[in-house]
Amino acid sequence: MNANTSYLKIEGKIKNIQKDKVVSNTVKKRINEFEENFKGNNRLWFKELCFCLLTANFKAETCIKICEKEKKNDAFLNFSFAELSKFLKESNHRFPNTRAKFIVEARKYKLNLRNILTKYENKNEAREFIVKNIKGIGYKEASHFLRNVGHKNFAILDRHILNILYENKIIFEIPKQLNKNTYIKIENLMKIIADDVEISPAELDLYLWYSKTGKILK
Repeated sequence: MNANTSYLKIEGKIKNIQKDKVVSNTVKKRINEFEENFKGNNRLWFKELCFCLLTANFKAETCIKICEKEKKNDAFLNFSFAELSKFLKESNHRFPNTRAKFIVEARKYKLNLRNILTKYENKNEAREFIVKNIKGIGYKEASHFLRNVGHKNFAILDRHILNILYENKIIFEIPKQLNKNTYIKIENLMKIIADDVEISPAELDLYLWYSKTGKILK
């Protein structure tokens, strides 16, 4: 199977999924939600960052439930490390201590995160700022966060997406580590697919995730 055939195969899958109006409308709804998040304040952006801190090597669905519970007391903003760790443990997070530590450390940006990041005209530079300055965030998590606050040109290379690319021979191995160069190289392959299907990388991620899991989350 050559590269062109591989791309056509995966693009065909996306086009078939798009024919399902329930799925395509759900994708549009989710993208609209992300665009609305862009208009939100620093507090909202910080909470989206906390969600992405929680999702690293853990289940997105459980993290969504944790964030729903968190709204009752603004734990991400107000709890001490010990209180936050206890909250995450009781909410069945796999890494309560580590994630609590990352969230508490990231609070130095809770009042100005949106202000800082929207100053970057080049959104790749905004991603670099996040990776360099927020502990616990790599390129996947930074891309996830920026997608969730309305930036649609980043790929979220989690295990589901990497497996799909590997299974369809877009990549020929699943990297053990995603350093910057490897991440951007694979992200560019995602952008090629997205351009050919005439959707954004953000939409492509949701469609591919659905093709693997049958779900459209955030």
